[in-house]
Amino acid sequence: MLKQKITKERTLCYYHAEMCKVFSHPTRLEIINTLRDKEITVGELANKLQVGIGNLSQHLSMMRDRKILKNSKVGNQVFYRVANTKMLKAFDLLREILLEQIEKDSLLLSGKMVRERS
Repeated sequence: MLKQKITKERTLCYYHAEMCKVFSHPTRLEIINTLRDKEITVGELANKLQVGIGNLSQHLSMMRDRKILKNSKVGNQVFYRVANTKMLKAFDLLREILLEQIEKDSLLLSGKMVRERS
């Protein structure tokens, strides 16, 4: 029983780390943000992000392999969408934390923030 629990936890940590790899590249973050509300074709995505199709295809493939994105084909067009919208909650929470940090850093740099007392 304990061995199964450890194995399950280890597997979960592996999947978690694999998902976090998706969050480690700005282009992949832009892809997620662009696909948050709709599915679009690879060509449309390339135009919106101003990224070459070859480069974009590598990112999309990696994200599809990690089950972050799903795709469907209609004729010769391939459409992509976010596989599980719950993932967007994690994405948005990280962005919120980062925006708060940027604002705090900006205040520190401008000298407007009074030093916090310990």
